[in-house]
Amino acid sequence: MVRNLLLVLIVGLCWLGLPSVAYADAPVYEQRTQHNSDGIGKIYMGREIAHVMGYEGAGWLERSGRDAEEQPQKVIAALSLKPSDVVADIGAGTGYFSFRIASTLPQGKVYAVDVQPEMIEILNAFKAEKQISNVEPILSSVTSPNLPENSVDVVLMVDVYHELEYPREMMSAIAQSVKPGGRIVLVEYRGENPFVMIKPLHKMTQKQVKKELRLAQGATPKESLGLTYIETINSLPQQHVMIFQKGVV
Repeated sequence: MVRNLLLVLIVGLCWLGLPSVAYADAPVYEQRTQHNSDGIGKIYMGREIAHVMGYEGAGWLERSGRDAEEQPQKVIAALSLKPSDVVADIGAGTGYFSFRIASTLPQGKVYAVDVQPEMIEILNAFKAEKQISNVEPILSSVTSPNLPENSVDVVLMVDVYHELEYPREMMSAIAQSVKPGGRIVLVEYRGENPFVMIKPLHKMTQKQVKKELRLAQGATPKESLGLTYIETINSLPQQHVMIFQKGVV
């Protein structure tokens, strides 16, 4: 009886030229007014998104102890790069990884992508100072890295994913920029380990990362990121290196 009444109502609305009732999917994001001070109050798949580290923290990215703490050469080794590869360093900041990677790509290049214009200025200054020609700074938006489709062999995101303001949209755009068979590599502080002394919103568990990259595509195959989880490398002191590949069944 109730169902029949609903059908009559919907037909009537359409006949009158009024918008019909839609059974919309649940919202992608939830906004909360009361939230963690380290976050933006925006919830995605049960996780609050962290504040982006501002360009004012550029000095911290270039701190003298970072090599010992994060061991960047192990991260670069995990990328298994070929000399001609094109790499996108998403959330490149000052280019701490971008310039190190560039030296391993004599026939390739690095897109150093960041959402802050001030970081792009720093990247350009370092590029001129270091005289490295195969690093190209790219200003992104909060929903897209602004890279050509199917142009990148490897995407690297070091302590960045948890700060994406629009993770579903951004990861969809990033996946489109990756060539079939290319990889997306996320480096994140281990959320499973309470002894990793990083603020909770700036850490991620493997379970949460897999959940988000699996489900970020939405409900239909057409919207799928087309990513397959490959492996996690735990050779770093405090961070996961999680590797996903595009176009692997």
